[in-house]
Amino acid sequence: MRVLLQRAKWGKVSIDGRVVGEIGLGVVLLVGVTHSDTEKEAAYLANKIANLRIFNDENGKMNLSLLEVGGAALVISQFTLYADVRKGRRPAFVEAAPPSIARPLIDRFGEMLQEQGVPVQTGEFGAHMEVSLCNDGPVTIWLERNAEQR
Repeated sequence: MRVLLQRAKWGKVSIDGRVVGEIGLGVVLLVGVTHSDTEKEAAYLANKIANLRIFNDENGKMNLSLLEVGGAALVISQFTLYADVRKGRRPAFVEAAPPSIARPLIDRFGEMLQEQGVPVQTGEFGAHMEVSLCNDGPVTIWLERNAEQR
């Protein structure tokens, strides 16, 4: 499972001009799932993200977690995180899990964040979405958890 985390002052996702998910202070999470991912990978990443100290304290140091600042998460499915561009000019997506695996796992990942105490908004799985955000810092972090790392 792969997550591209962006610390944000705000974020929103729209479909056909209609806002379907919106947050204030928090993180925008682009989430990709591969074939071998399970709830174990999702649980690890949900816990890591909720407690990762990436927000500034009163001294300007990244010392506070998403939970400590009362931030929210905008979770957006992103199968293209598993793009393979080693051959040719068109990305291959064979490492991305099919919707039957990815959709329930991304939904469960969002639930796990909520169980940690993080308010969650989402995009719409499989839809063409427009994502807007104000990346704060900028702070952008790549997180990955594979079945082999259990």
